[in-house]
Amino acid sequence: MKATPVNLLIALVAFVLFSFSCFCISRMTQTSNQLINCRNHILEFKGNILRLKNKSVRNRHELMKALNRMKNDIRQREHLSVNLVEKKVNTLDENETVSNTFEVLKFFFPHLRNVGRIYPDVIIGKEKTGVSFALGISSVKRGNHSYLKHALTSLVSRMTPSEVKDAVVIVSIADNTEDYLKSVVDMITKTFKRQLNSGSLEVISIPAFFYPDMSHVKQSTEDSQKLERWRIKQVLDFCFLMLYAQPKAMYYLQLQDDIIAKKMYFTKISDFVHNITSNDWFYIEFSILGFIGKLFKSEDLTDFVRFFLTFYKDKPIDLLLEDFFRVKMCNPGETLEKCAERNKQIRVKYKPSLFQHVDIQSSFPITEQYYKD
Repeated sequence: MKATPVNLLIALVAFVLFSFSCFCISRMTQTSNQLINCRNHILEFKGNILRLKNKSVRNRHELMKALNRMKNDIRQREHLSVNLVEKKVNTLDENETVSNTFEVLKFFFPHLRNVGRIYPDVIIGKEKTGVSFALGISSVKRGNHSYLKHALTSLVSRMTPSEVKDAVVIVSIADNTEDYLKSVVDMITKTFKRQLNSGSLEVISIPAFFYPDMSHVKQSTEDSQKLERWRIKQVLDFCFLMLYAQPKAMYYLQLQDDIIAKKMYFTKISDFVHNITSNDWFYIEFSILGFIGKLFKSEDLTDFVRFFLTFYKDKPIDLLLEDFFRVKMCNPGETLEKCAERNKQIRVKYKPSLFQHVDIQSSFPITEQYYKD
């Protein structure tokens, strides 16, 4: 039986449809596989992004930790905590051409002439300059007693904010005992952080090589010999502090670590100085006790130091101050009382005293003192 043309046409159409269906199924399968592959790539990419994000978070945390460590290190260095007792030598390089007021010491002490640059061993603070007043405090170990914290508290707490900006308080540690140096540094960095950061408070340590050989001091008893060495050292301590403070301010006020300042003391000093009609004054006494509360013009400090160092072996520094006044201002044969009366505008006395001596334990061992102004 022969196939009719219609049957052939139907078979052809069926074959074409079958082929097209197979083609479509094949294409759909390929497309599905491509979609699956694409989805897998997207999931893989998403996984990589999450891993990168997590790694970035970890890196950020590590970076923050590193920055915090750096901040802590910087803060510790600025505050000079316990590690500062290692006595870091001056922050300025010896090759820098900086005016060094300590060069005058080499004229009086031959053992310093081979020393390069004379400067304090330890400096805490901002090395502030350009202010009106520098307040110098010489501090030494006083057995089991310490008055420095109370002295500093009274000084810095009784200044107004504007007065703090126009002054710098300098504590000079004139004691090479490492335990005492460490205790003072620890106390100041913990109690007076704000003043250190603002630059209104500084701490220096006098280098041991500064002091000359005192074996020449001969006295009848061992105690008197120790007293004489202590007295000589005290003059040298004050001189070193005065030279350090000189470039910082217009005026220098000498204090000790065993005083209490009266309320508004700084305001009264500033007003008194600025209201003096004549600028020819030699120094101003804001306390009659020894060397406490004496105000000098910074430009004159070198002359005072030169005189003190010329006779440092002979008298205490408060008596040397009177001698210098007599040499500069008094006529030959004139008594000190008449000379002082004649020069009231030169050697100025402020009343009442602005500083009270509170210590009964002298900086000289086994000695008590009951001075009161």
